[in-house]
Amino acid sequence: MKKRAAALCGAAAVLAGMTTSIPADASAGPATAPRTTQTAKLTWKKCGTSHYPALQCASLKVPLNHANPHGQQITLALSRVPHTAKTYQGPLLVNPGGPGGSGLTLAGFVASSLPKKVAAQYDVIGFDPRGVGKSKPALNCKPGHSDPVRPDSVPSTPAIEKANLDRAKAFANACGKKYASLLPYIDTVSAVRDMDAIRGALGAKKINYFGYSYGTYLGAVYAKLYPHRVRRLVLDSIVDPTGVWYEDNLGQDYAFDDRHLAFLAWVAQHNATYKLGTDPAKVEAKWYAMRAALAKKPAQKTVGASELEDTFIPGGYYNGYWPHLAQAFADYVNAKDADALVEAYENLGAVDASGDNGYSVYTSVQCRDASWPRDWNQWRKDNWAVYDKAPFMTWNNTWYNAPCAFWPTRSLHPVDVSNHALPPVLLFQATNDAATPYQGGVTVHRQLRGSSLVVEQGGGNHGITLSGNGCLDKHLAAYLTNGKVPRSGGEVDAVCKKLPDPEPPATKAASTASRGSALHGLLGFRG
Repeated sequence: MKKRAAALCGAAAVLAGMTTSIPADASAGPATAPRTTQTAKLTWKKCGTSHYPALQCASLKVPLNHANPHGQQITLALSRVPHTAKTYQGPLLVNPGGPGGSGLTLAGFVASSLPKKVAAQYDVIGFDPRGVGKSKPALNCKPGHSDPVRPDSVPSTPAIEKANLDRAKAFANACGKKYASLLPYIDTVSAVRDMDAIRGALGAKKINYFGYSYGTYLGAVYAKLYPHRVRRLVLDSIVDPTGVWYEDNLGQDYAFDDRHLAFLAWVAQHNATYKLGTDPAKVEAKWYAMRAALAKKPAQKTVGASELEDTFIPGGYYNGYWPHLAQAFADYVNAKDADALVEAYENLGAVDASGDNGYSVYTSVQCRDASWPRDWNQWRKDNWAVYDKAPFMTWNNTWYNAPCAFWPTRSLHPVDVSNHALPPVLLFQATNDAATPYQGGVTVHRQLRGSSLVVEQGGGNHGITLSGNGCLDKHLAAYLTNGKVPRSGGEVDAVCKKLPDPEPPATKAASTASRGSALHGLLGFRG
């Protein structure tokens, strides 16, 4: 559920060390808890960026197979913004999702976005999960897999379906050939074992955790395997753990279609700027006419029908992209000018320098985590049925996940994350989130006894805390400060109003320059 990864932590520079001091409430565990494994101290080096100058980086060796701790070792890349307050509440591990997203820069974002008094009490710890980014080895199954213009995602003829199937099979085969010894250990449970190794290396008996998107599943699985080692747990934009991963992807297709229709209605509302009509249905017809035209003649030999979908899917994650996308849409339809459309694809839709790695890890984790149909007839039947009701992203998403029909490793069983052994947990969910639909938040709220669910009513963005909604951030800051959560006794514990939809910029140049917030650049897409 992830297409683009975040920028990585900068190069290491001056050596810096740290002696960890764990507060009493962060280290106290139940009498039955296993004793903390003594691990060598991490060596932290400065690796600050212009945006996050306080970042430090380190590396940690962990077993490829945790059942064989003295066997082959791999290396995890870590980042840290160290605490500065006298009151120290322990490490706060953060993860942006994916699977396949780098968390190194996210540590800087979280530390700089939380209230200073709150962030100062934590060591904010980012990490690249196994196979990702600066962790070694980093997976890259088939470089350039998404280049050049791909076949139309909608398999309207047997030839188009075969072309897409051949690409999916080739990717799965390339992964199997290149990483045969690694793929059995690229999965969520193995990543969770790594997280506990990070905890041990930090000298902490308990961790605090803050995860977005797929990171919510990663956190919930950690809590299931190590409930006595969880101090505080924040999950934002929540994966439905009962649908991993085939059913969850089908559910996304309906939600993204609804979100795309919301975008088209917004374009119609701002006809004075975009001049595409005031009737959302007619604007929708123009969008699909644009798609049909690009299927026949890709814009600048770069953006065909599939790439057009890639370009507009990010608008389902974050409405801050809407003005930029609407301007590209209007330029193509009204002025026959594809420059803005190609630029939008290159900035939002195209796989970037870390994208081949992110996609390789995405498929490796999702295909290994849970069973997928191995009979392509089942995929064909299910996805045509969804497409009939939700055409926008269905087949694009199908081909994104199709390597799992041919994956070279067997699948594991999903983890039942239901849990009655945790301290209060804080959950955040937008009602109209497309990437992780609302029901996922409700389901996890029911499964984690004592959890509290904060809802952004009417919100459609993915990753909603630290994005400018003061109501949401107030609950987050209170929880990280003293562990308190809102309680209502009902299905939802607190409701926050959504932020207003964006307004078209005053000038076309401003529209082209507007590409969304730092957080959504970090979260990326598909998860």
